[in-house]
Amino acid sequence: MDVQQIDITASHPLALPVGVTLDRYIMHRQTAFPYATGELSQLLRDIALAGKIIHREVNRAGLIDLTGGMGVQNVQGESQQKLDMIANIRFKRALTNGGEACAIISEEEEDIIYTGNNHGKYVVAMDPLDGSSNIDVNVSIGTIFSIYRRVTPIGSEPTLADFLQGGRRQVAAGYILYGSSTIMVYTTGHSVNGFTYDASLGEYILSHPDIHSPCTGQIYSCNDGNVDGYEDGVKEYLTDCRKKQYTARYIGSLVADFHRNLLKGGIYLYPPTKKSPDGKLRLLYEAFPLAFLAEKAGCLATSGNQAILDIKPSSLHQRTPLYIGAPVMVESLVDMLT
Repeated sequence: MDVQQIDITASHPLALPVGVTLDRYIMHRQTAFPYATGELSQLLRDIALAGKIIHREVNRAGLIDLTGGMGVQNVQGESQQKLDMIANIRFKRALTNGGEACAIISEEEEDIIYTGNNHGKYVVAMDPLDGSSNIDVNVSIGTIFSIYRRVTPIGSEPTLADFLQGGRRQVAAGYILYGSSTIMVYTTGHSVNGFTYDASLGEYILSHPDIHSPCTGQIYSCNDGNVDGYEDGVKEYLTDCRKKQYTARYIGSLVADFHRNLLKGGIYLYPPTKKSPDGKLRLLYEAFPLAFLAEKAGCLATSGNQAILDIKPSSLHQRTPLYIGAPVMVESLVDMLT
């Protein structure tokens, strides 16, 4: 029997190039650095694996009663969601079993989490599931992570000093967004790349290579309900945005708001308020990693007084104001604050 030949045109699905998987990309990048020995690559794979598991849990949360609160508060004084606890456990297990992280800090726990891998070269700071209260209404949520090479001797027990090195000492940072699709975006200090998860293959596929954010935009993201508590410079900037008929977009999930503005051009604002004079976002595992990634993609991140990455950290759960996004918009805001 003759087999009918398929006419494959340039637009035919079979003519499309085979996607670059996250594992393949990590391996390729590793070969570009003669000093690389594979530990950081494995650590990124461990984070990606935990992201796959959280993707699964998020997508079936409504079916197995994983939505809603635990009825307790975390160390931040915030209502702890069921998925917060699950994500925290999944990431701790993945990083502990992977063997490359000697210690972890998490939004969900007060103290350093020791993995027992004292020969590991890295420490990880993470917000396992940012915006988790939005899961009840099927709104995007995310994971934020930051990686440092430890400063304490290999083989010894990690200490606070390993986490308080400062944002410019990060060796990698990124986030995983669980939304209409799950996407992992990260940088190791060079380009910023995004990988979309294909659940049918069980693989992250390179979908957003070498991300460069627009230098300006017309989107501003903040909690308008807090505007009366903002300082005058922020109020003036928001008034200017409205006069220019910019678009207000605020999801309430930091990762989702940041991701949209990164791709489309915009600014995210979480100013200090009378209720939270030091700001609300955590420096080590929210502001630092997003600022590190943002600068590599051509954005700016500031507390209003200084670049986020120049802030000297003093505690694990330190808070900070955050203004992050398109450089023209951030600079315009800073001018109004001074």
